[in-house]
Amino acid sequence: MTSKRETNREKYEEKNEAQKLKGKPVSASRSEMTEIVLPAQTNPLGKLLGGQVMHLVDMVAAMAAHRHSNSHVVTASVDYIDFRNPVNLGELVNLKSQVNRVFRTSMEVGVEVYSENAMTGERKHTTTAYVTFVAIDEFTKLPKPVAPLIVKTAEERHRFREAARRRKVRLALRYGKAHRR
Repeated sequence: MTSKRETNREKYEEKNEAQKLKGKPVSASRSEMTEIVLPAQTNPLGKLLGGQVMHLVDMVAAMAAHRHSNSHVVTASVDYIDFRNPVNLGELVNLKSQVNRVFRTSMEVGVEVYSENAMTGERKHTTTAYVTFVAIDEFTKLPKPVAPLIVKTAEERHRFREAARRRKVRLALRYGKAHRR
């Protein structure tokens, strides 16, 4: 049985470990992937299935979280996903992700999805999503501290602030309005 003293010591050591982590810039997490939309991925109208978009969003977001944390990560939540325009059969789907904010063991990753008609070159912003990941220690399989995020540009600072607002809403919905972290 673990004593309260041992538990507090573990928390103290974990906090110290987090303070020792060197920050990483947003640019270190940026990830991108491109796929072509095939018939098996579409509905009867020739549009990319929403579930397929969600799968691709989770994959590219995980890439950014892996890059930032240098560890295994698991999806904790998808706060928001907005389908603005459809992606058609035969089009390219380009996904871009980056870490928006780091908390203690979790990271919010923003994802933007674009379609591209390879014949005409027309590009459309089709989807936006925010996905939260938790870094997992390879040996203990428990959440582990994540390096701080270094924000440099006005856009990165804006994303950083907005991520804190989304987290506040997410935690209020999960634990009730009185919950504070």
